[in-house]
Amino acid sequence: MTEIRFHLDESVTSKVARALRVQKIDVTTTPEAGLRSRPDESQFEYAQRERRVLITRDSDFLRLASKEWDHFGILYCSPETPIGEIVLACLMLQSSLTQEDMRGRVEYI
Repeated sequence: MTEIRFHLDESVTSKVARALRVQKIDVTTTPEAGLRSRPDESQFEYAQRERRVLITRDSDFLRLASKEWDHFGILYCSPETPIGEIVLACLMLQSSLTQEDMRGRVEYI
């Protein structure tokens, strides 16, 4: 059973990464991955290559996921979703699902 790992795209504040790391959750960010200002496809490819659930507020990733059904998961947050709810959703996903469970899945919060 492989634990879920996360990647934050540019639309999600790094405060989410800091809060997840306090909880010992494996998370990368767009700037850390050298992907700042890169197209959505590059972000999506990185998350897939690294086997990470992509956390985003950008609905364009929903379109990408609909074309590539065998992805490692997307956690879509509306622009109004508070940071605390994003962190809580990640903790809940990680405690109840595996990396394999998230394949091809899109979760909305």
